[in-house]
Amino acid sequence: MAANKLAILISLALLSSLAAFHCHALQVGYYRDTCPNAETLVRAHIKKALRSDPGNGAGLIRMLFHDCFVNGCDASVLLDPTQTNPRPEKLGAPNNPSLRGYEAIDAAKSALELACPGVVSCADVVAFAARDASYLLSHGRVSFLVPAGRLDGRVSRENDTQFLPGPSSNLTTLVGSFAAMGMSVEDLVVLSGAHSIGRSHCSSFVQDRLNASSSSSPAPAADMSAPLASFLRRRCPASVPVAGVKDPTVAQDVVTRDVLDNQFYRNVLARRVLFASDAALLEEVDAGRMVRANARFPASWERKFARAMVKMAAIGVKGPQGDGRGEVRRNCRLVN
Repeated sequence: MAANKLAILISLALLSSLAAFHCHALQVGYYRDTCPNAETLVRAHIKKALRSDPGNGAGLIRMLFHDCFVNGCDASVLLDPTQTNPRPEKLGAPNNPSLRGYEAIDAAKSALELACPGVVSCADVVAFAARDASYLLSHGRVSFLVPAGRLDGRVSRENDTQFLPGPSSNLTTLVGSFAAMGMSVEDLVVLSGAHSIGRSHCSSFVQDRLNASSSSSPAPAADMSAPLASFLRRRCPASVPVAGVKDPTVAQDVVTRDVLDNQFYRNVLARRVLFASDAALLEEVDAGRMVRANARFPASWERKFARAMVKMAAIGVKGPQGDGRGEVRRNCRLVN
């Protein structure tokens, strides 16, 4: 896609989304007076969760993305099924069964309710947790302050998750999805670096990445290196698993596993990425230039990643305007 077409697409999407995503102003240190230890308590529980399993950190960063890109950053992704709402977001295909980190959020919220009942929103906990996971998995190299003051949403629908860009998305789809949230092409490229951590189920890429040819002629997809394809075929079933059949997982980055760094971009350039959506970053000249710059300058990428996370965490937040759009949940899994 030509660069001018990208610019047109972004402009149209931004114009259509500005009204829907006008945000309540957030503040750094929002709980300074009402719950002074709020962020310290959250970080303590995120540290504990990552010590138990570093994969929880990848899940918490992804959770912020999956929350904010569906009805704004309002913790709607945390809501459990109920009789009145049997199909919430967490049951949507992009979240179930792959999204993780719910228990870490529960633990942090329980500690906050003991210290400051009814004060700290679950939406803010999700944002704090993603920041802390970024800091811990990058060994302190990705560090940023998170403005707070979000309220929790009351609406959570499985069908709304269909608008999340998936692992088989092309660049046009990715750019359009980010632009609709007020996010730029650079934000897309920068936040894609989170794929340097975490694991993926084989079903997320087998169909469009490993089935490009038959097993008797094991040439990989054109944008996947032959060694990676061979490695994946040894670990993944030849077809998408059916219900009741194990769906194995593989690391998204086997070079610096469990470290949030710029290795992802080197992997993109070397055609060593799992998803078509990752390989798609080289489809357009400007995005490809950003990939090469992030591969070359790690400190610059770390700063840009921090800024993009703050920007994403401000999408469509619900503030204390008294308009009935939000609340502070006592239990992150249920509306009050």
